[in-house]
Amino acid sequence: MKPLLQKLPLPSDSSFVLVDFDVPYFETPWHFHPEYEIVLVTESTGKRFVGEHIKEYNEGDLCFIGPNVPHLYRSHDEYYQANSVLRAKSIVIHFNEDFLGKDFFSLPEMSHIKALFNNSSKVLDIIGETNEFITKKLLAMFSENPTRKLFSLLEILDTLARSEDYTFLTSGNNFGTNIKDAERVNKVFEYVMKNFKNDIRLSEVADSIAMSEGSFSRYFKSRTNKNFSDFLTQVRVAHACKLLVEDRMGICDIGFESGFNNLSNFNRQFKEQMGITPTAYQKRFLKTDYK
Repeated sequence: MKPLLQKLPLPSDSSFVLVDFDVPYFETPWHFHPEYEIVLVTESTGKRFVGEHIKEYNEGDLCFIGPNVPHLYRSHDEYYQANSVLRAKSIVIHFNEDFLGKDFFSLPEMSHIKALFNNSSKVLDIIGETNEFITKKLLAMFSENPTRKLFSLLEILDTLARSEDYTFLTSGNNFGTNIKDAERVNKVFEYVMKNFKNDIRLSEVADSIAMSEGSFSRYFKSRTNKNFSDFLTQVRVAHACKLLVEDRMGICDIGFESGFNNLSNFNRQFKEQMGITPTAYQKRFLKTDYK
């Protein structure tokens, strides 16, 4: 997959893009674009990479992503199998800040939405009642006429700007956002996703993008705001979270299946990332799930 500065086509009867994706798996690589983006996953599971943040995503995952924040939604491995009947579905909205005119969001009545835009580089993970409201609005927009769709988007932005039902996913710092950077980082991501269950040597990853170890370490940190070792650990912990929730394997087996070489290391790294042990995480989730 070739990374890109993504540009979705603008409809002739609309000032913004509204798309309903239904594909075998999410195939867009590590990418960025100058538009604001609302992403609702309506069907699929996988790993979500947004800026320096990594987490498992599921149906109902809803984010508001600011301009030029690199991101990637990667479906789980089973979606890529030749005989898979799984589908990856999402609703996506793209719009520029001036899609209603250069000064529209500078009006006093729009000051709260302007503040929302200013915070969008941190990426909002939307939860609770706000998630439920926006999800219903997004699903309904496909049966609305162009004018009604515009009103619905403004209502979504107004609701989100007044809500506290979200968490920030990133620091909001600048990232490397050019085609060459995206290509290199995507190669690293693909290499890690194929090999994270095994021992990964820094020299091997650096070789994959024709860099020395030292140059690669500095480069990766400058483009993702994290050390490569921290990135690898986050990918492994995210995978372990998925296996813990599925409750099909023992804790020790989950650690090895996620790329950790021993149980004590798995427990230590998992607790550093998640704040609790793998056993406590599993018990907490299963207790909540069966209420």
